[in-house]
Amino acid sequence: MSKPLPSDQGAFPAASAAGWLSQAREALQIEAQALLDLRDRLNGAPGEAFARAVACILGCQGRVVVMGMGKSGHVGRKIAATLASTGTPAMFVHPAEAHHGDLGMVTPGDVVLALSNSGESEELTGLLPVLKRQGVPLIAITGRGDSSLARHADVVLDSAVAQEACPLNLAPTASTTAQLALGDALAVVLLDARGFKAEDFARSHPGGSLGRRLLTHVRDVMRSGDAVPAVSPQAPFSALMQEMSRKGLGAAAVVDAQRRVLGIFTDGDLRRKIEAGVELRSTTAGDVMTPGPATIGDELLAAEAVALMEARRITTVLVVDPQGVLVGALNTNDLMRAKVI
Repeated sequence: MSKPLPSDQGAFPAASAAGWLSQAREALQIEAQALLDLRDRLNGAPGEAFARAVACILGCQGRVVVMGMGKSGHVGRKIAATLASTGTPAMFVHPAEAHHGDLGMVTPGDVVLALSNSGESEELTGLLPVLKRQGVPLIAITGRGDSSLARHADVVLDSAVAQEACPLNLAPTASTTAQLALGDALAVVLLDARGFKAEDFARSHPGGSLGRRLLTHVRDVMRSGDAVPAVSPQAPFSALMQEMSRKGLGAAAVVDAQRRVLGIFTDGDLRRKIEAGVELRSTTAGDVMTPGPATIGDELLAAEAVALMEARRITTVLVVDPQGVLVGALNTNDLMRAKVI
């Protein structure tokens, strides 16, 4: 349900709201159509140009240096960031700063990806002779195939749009959306061509939730050593409860003399035994345990432990080595502290 507007903002006529929404839908329609047109143009010569751009970047021994002025520059920064996070080393260099020393960041092994809807941005076109002398391959994303930028480029990616979403047909809107989409298309094709996987993505995003899920292993979050509650099957029920209370896991493993896992007893098992009227004081751990409990190896991802626990509807899992020997344990609280869930 929508929140009402604060009273001090006042009301607005329904006719105004209808007009605003109509204009918003029209803007989105124009931008959506621009992308569909862009997709349909990736046939014939434009498609071949896109393939050449991909091959050029794949063959690059250095970095993709993205350049653009104004709104194209903002789009260029995002494209550079997307490329860098998906396996293609990239950086953004502002064309105006390049005229005052930053062009030194461009090396002969790099590829320049230049964005300009008009293809005539002075700060960008002024760099073209220098880039040519350096022998740096130039890929242009431009809306004008007859522009100065397009004429100097080794590969031209056509980002032309029929109209801007701006009602004045002036503010860069649909044209910048087209540039951004072409950059994203390059990034995902390059990602696939390089065999870039989710684990690779996680390594460049170690602080994010994906990084935690794909870089955190069971061994990183499990309890080990004396922190793991474990008793023998002959242990009296009182000893089992004391071990569970001391270790605070909400469960205890039942193991043989070689610490191979035989079973588990949990807080939930205790509740169910009491509800069933079982006389517990005379029992042993072996009498009340659940045999063949869920286990996991410490080399697996913590996310796999989460999946196992969700599938089995349990809150604790025991960690074992290849011989079934108990080496650790973890519960949902441990995973939450590690921000895996």
